[in-house]
Amino acid sequence: MRTDQDVSQKQGASGARRSRWARAAFAALSGLIAGFTALCVAELVAAAVRPEAGPVTAVGGAVIDRTPAAVKDFAVRNFGTDDKLVLQLGILFLLALFAMAVGVLALRHRWTGAAAVLVFGVVGAVSAAGRPEGRPVDVLPSVVGALVAAGVLYLLAGRLAPPAVPSPAAGGTDGGEQGAFDRRGFVIAATAAAAASAGAGLLGRRLQASRLAGVSASRGDVVLPAPASPAPAIPGGADLGIRGLSSFTTPNKDFYRVDTALVVPRVDAGEWRLRIRGRGVARPVTLSFQDLLGRELIERDITLTCVSNQVGGPYVGTARWIGVRLADLLSEAGVKPPSKGGRADQIVARSVDGMTIGTPVEEVMDGRDALLAVGMNGEPLPFDHGFPVRMVVPGLYGYVSACKWIQDIELTTFDAYDAYWVERDWSREAPVKTQSRIDTPRPFAAPRAGTVPVAGVAWAQHRGIARVEVRVDGGEWHTARLAAEAGRDTWRQWVWEWPATTGNHTLEVRATDRTGATQTDKRVGTVPDGATGWHSVVVDVT
Repeated sequence: MRTDQDVSQKQGASGARRSRWARAAFAALSGLIAGFTALCVAELVAAAVRPEAGPVTAVGGAVIDRTPAAVKDFAVRNFGTDDKLVLQLGILFLLALFAMAVGVLALRHRWTGAAAVLVFGVVGAVSAAGRPEGRPVDVLPSVVGALVAAGVLYLLAGRLAPPAVPSPAAGGTDGGEQGAFDRRGFVIAATAAAAASAGAGLLGRRLQASRLAGVSASRGDVVLPAPASPAPAIPGGADLGIRGLSSFTTPNKDFYRVDTALVVPRVDAGEWRLRIRGRGVARPVTLSFQDLLGRELIERDITLTCVSNQVGGPYVGTARWIGVRLADLLSEAGVKPPSKGGRADQIVARSVDGMTIGTPVEEVMDGRDALLAVGMNGEPLPFDHGFPVRMVVPGLYGYVSACKWIQDIELTTFDAYDAYWVERDWSREAPVKTQSRIDTPRPFAAPRAGTVPVAGVAWAQHRGIARVEVRVDGGEWHTARLAAEAGRDTWRQWVWEWPATTGNHTLEVRATDRTGATQTDKRVGTVPDGATGWHSVVVDVT
């Protein structure tokens, strides 16, 4: 038979368990607040250093640099231009788990928990300093943020310590495990810490926004001169105007963006400089943005393609670019292509964010319209696409030709230096492969029986498209009607009027370039030098 003492002991044990769980929950919360503090304080310090030095950006950049090519390709394929957001959210999620674990650890070991917070700072600092464009001061946001966060965690963990309860046997204490902690005091301290951290973070954002506003103004002040060699007018029949078909010129807002920059570099045009140096350079050159604008500018329609573009993928687009011929600048510096006795066969272009792009000298100087571009579709380059200056070389995939935010050109050899992507198992040289895509009808569309326009785009930059063919359900090939050709450096629209019958059907497309080469049906992935295969869609005709 239970006594009042048994009931009291049971209730006491139950209350103790609830108290322990409550303390653990508050401890995890204290860890989250400490992590929040670290990020907010780092944001404020990064405003005084540079946005790229923030711990999430620095760690994210380090993760990108160390991710195998196949994993990056998977991320681009499945998340598209949101791949960077997914990475940052993943880092924040792991940080939250780490912070909660550290908070629970600090419940019994305050100094150990506070020291664990400093580990986060060390990881961020090492990542920031180890970036290709890293500077010694880049360690400050992570270090200062971690130090402040460690202090916050130590203080909050102290609020969770229960008061000592006198020992009934000896009149002393039992180690402080039986008393209830000061919840009100913890809530007040936690709220104050969170509010102060949020204030620091908001101030950091404001300061960064103020700085970026000045840089944005430098772009707004740019007036592009009229090109000395304007682009030919786009032929009237180059855009077929078919619903669902990609427009011939891709608007800037819709142009694909694939790069490794977690924070888009914001470069002040007035401060920008470009150096041309290295092997075979007889006269090193340093140019300002105004120097480029003062030179002879040319305007050309050029289609760019990312090597990460899967068969039928979206990472291809056409824009009207304005810029300076890169070959002219190299020639003035004394550079010769290898075919004419030049000592360098590779251009290593370096971006302000540390990216390196290796481009064959021969292709840049073979007469094609390789540009240092300053304008895109009639306006200064958008920041996302390389303002103030980027490279554009038709006929080569972007990872070996299209350096954005460029600031340095070094002439060297492929044997002497491996650029960023080559170090990660992509090919040194990568001419664009002949490809075609069905834009309409969309996969799993349900068009009505009758005449259905099957239309899309095909590209073989610097070779041009000679023929496009479509077939249904593995049958005979039908020649599509080609849109007017705007140039061999741009994609070409096509259409085939399909006499569709009811039922499920598979449509396939293939293109032939002006060298007579027809794209292969062999399906391979993007690594190491671009995907191949025929694009197909399945539709259900009703």
